[in-house]
Amino acid sequence: MATAMAATAVERAVLEEEFRWLLHDEVHAVLRQLQDILKEAAVRFTLPGSGTEGPAKQENFILGSCGTDQVKGVLTLQGDALSQADVNLKMPRNNQLLHFAFREDKQWKLQQIQDARNHVSQAIYLLDNRDENYQFRTGAEVLKLMDAVMLQLTRARNRLTTPATLTLPEIAASGLTRMFAPALPSDVLVNVYINLNKLCLTVYQLHALQPNSTKNFRPSGGSVLHSPGAMFEWGSQRLEVSHVHKVESVIPWLNDALVFFTVSLQLCQQLKDKISVFSSYWSYRPF
Repeated sequence: MATAMAATAVERAVLEEEFRWLLHDEVHAVLRQLQDILKEAAVRFTLPGSGTEGPAKQENFILGSCGTDQVKGVLTLQGDALSQADVNLKMPRNNQLLHFAFREDKQWKLQQIQDARNHVSQAIYLLDNRDENYQFRTGAEVLKLMDAVMLQLTRARNRLTTPATLTLPEIAASGLTRMFAPALPSDVLVNVYINLNKLCLTVYQLHALQPNSTKNFRPSGGSVLHSPGAMFEWGSQRLEVSHVHKVESVIPWLNDALVFFTVSLQLCQQLKDKISVFSSYWSYRPF
């Protein structure tokens, strides 16, 4: 009995020593890794204080699709804003070519990029508040920090991977429709969004439903991408989508950012798993 108790005491002492090392050394090593990775992500988003100076550089993205040549164009991205757009649309009915571009005094904020950038900034702030001089006292304290960092990183990733679902009236009411010169025709809607690492432009062509139309009018709900046949009411008119054209271009630095988010989330989870191994010893005493 005495031998067994002594062995148990020795085992507990070893575990407590390992846990002390985990709290005092390995936790900070992981936090340094996370800080390094997220600072790389911050550079991609040109965050203030990330070492970049002056305005974000302009990047041109040529839009294309293997399924359509009805829409071609170039979007210019500057940080989290579209500063220029140059789009050509070939009308299917008569092959008429329409050209429209952003007004020179206008920019369009991409809220997804702005939100993702803000979440990265918040994750870095949380880590900076626990520098190497900070002494973690319990495993629960580490888990709380990891959960908070993971929440910000998950939100950042979700903003890029989950575009907003909009109704057609919401797209019609968007300020984006008033960005162009010449003004968009009344039978054309546009939407711009981020999907994963891609900058996407969708052009909807519409036609009015006649009052005596035999079609059963059913307004469409929210969607990232509406299909031909979708209906909505705008002003005094009932409209139907006749054609949908989607073109896109890969943004390489967004791909980098998504990889950094994934690696950071994995590091956080691995540290949580290590801490949880010692969960039964947290209540003995602080270290």
